[in-house]
Amino acid sequence: MRTATISRSTKETSIDVTVNLDGTGLYEISTGVGFFDHMLEQLSRHSLIDLTVKTVGDLHIDEHHTVEDTGIAIGEAVAKALGDKKGIRRYGDALSPMDETLIRVAIDISGRPYLVWKCDFTMERLGNMDTEMFGHFFHSFAGAAGITLHVEKLYGTNNHHIAEGAFKGLARALRTATEIDPRKADAIPSTKGIL
Repeated sequence: MRTATISRSTKETSIDVTVNLDGTGLYEISTGVGFFDHMLEQLSRHSLIDLTVKTVGDLHIDEHHTVEDTGIAIGEAVAKALGDKKGIRRYGDALSPMDETLIRVAIDISGRPYLVWKCDFTMERLGNMDTEMFGHFFHSFAGAAGITLHVEKLYGTNNHHIAEGAFKGLARALRTATEIDPRKADAIPSTKGIL
């Protein structure tokens, strides 16, 4: 089983994350930020990655450290669970429609962290979460996981749909990219021999 647990504690947050890349999309999420919990639940359910997240952060200040550090911890857990990345498909992409909104997500589990984020919002907050924190989560996750990640809103107006479409798109692309390719299960998908 490709599983990992990460515990991360700073003066701002205390986080425990467990992932199972070969799960069924079971989740137990608690960050103290309701809308963020909802997005992480979507990430788990649609990627089929079992995800447990327990974050206690300095929410008396704002949700910045909670979201950022949770993204780092989840990314570190995914990277650890992938191990040497032998047999993975490596690439994944998804079109994620939600009513009037369409989001495109593409991933390369390359060992080279990079984020292209092209999602704009017309509201400052969704529930108890600043919309600028969505891009920050994706940046933190991509950096810690060591992946190249592109997220683009092709069109859409409803801010909830834009955010949820991005998380569901990430989930579907991650599901494909982390799956073992039965045709090359014993090989690392790179001409360099490492990722």
